[in-house]
Amino acid sequence: MRRYELMLVVRPDLADDRVQATLDRITRSISAAEGQLVKVSPWGRRRLAYQIGQFREGSYYLVLFDAPPAAVEEIERGLRITEELLRYLVTRVERPAARRPEIEVAPPEEEEEPEGEFIDESETEAAPAAIE
Repeated sequence: MRRYELMLVVRPDLADDRVQATLDRITRSISAAEGQLVKVSPWGRRRLAYQIGQFREGSYYLVLFDAPPAAVEEIERGLRITEELLRYLVTRVERPAARRPEIEVAPPEEEEEPEGEFIDESETEAAPAAIE
């Protein structure tokens, strides 16, 4: 199973009990599709970047869940026909790779000065050194 993140933007004019019923229906559909809920966190009401229909605000919710890839299509199909949602987005969460052992890096060796004439790189033709 893979881990997914579902961001929901719910209509702001809905009553709290209707919002909770919508979230329950979505979480039940995840469970019915052989998924497991990890976390549901409300982000609160926020201003939208642009107007959607007649709404300038939306209530945001983040749902973290584990599910097989085929189940996500079924979950999205149910989200598409839910009238209480303004927008939704399902993304796959990349889990960090297992920590690899530290590799010791040797400090860089100092470069040896070449034999012969030393050229001061601070002097250029555009600004020659002052003559004594």
